Amino acid sequence: MSRIPTADGDLPGGLILVVEDDPLILEFLCEILQEEGFVVEPKISADAAILYLEQHAPEVGMLLTDITMPGALNGADLANQFGDRWPDKPIMIMSGFETPESAGVRHVVSFIRKPWMIGGLLDCVGQTFKSRRLN
Repeated sequence: MSRIPTADGDLPGGLILVVEDDPLILEFLCEILQEEGFVVEPKISADAAILYLEQHAPEVGMLLTDITMPGALNGADLANQFGDRWPDKPIMIMSGFETPESAGVRHVVSFIRKPWMIGGLLDCVGQTFKSRRLN
C-alpha cells in the first residue's frame, strides 16, 4: 500500500475516492484534500463510483461519500458494497440529512455532519486512515 505524507507523518494511502453529487462541493472537497497531499478521484454519483471501483479498486485507499444522491445507488448503498467487497479499506461518510445508521449502513464508518469545517473534515480523514491502520 502506498504512503501518503501528511502534516503529522505518513498515513497508509492509496487514493481517496470522493463521491458527492453537488459539483461545487465535490470540486471544493477535492481541492482541500489535494492541498493536504492526498490523491483523489472525484465521482459525481455512487453509480459512477461503482463503475470506477470495478477497474481501479486496488488503487483506492479510502471511500469518502455523501449519503443522499440521485441514481440507482445512494451513498449508503455504495458504502455497503464497498465494505462488503473491501472490508480492510476505510469508509468516511458525510451528510447534512442522515446518519450512517438511519441510512442503513452496515459497516463501521467515520461520519462527519454537513456543513463541515475544513479542519474538522481533515481531522476526520486522518483519523479514518489511522483507525483502519490500527485494526
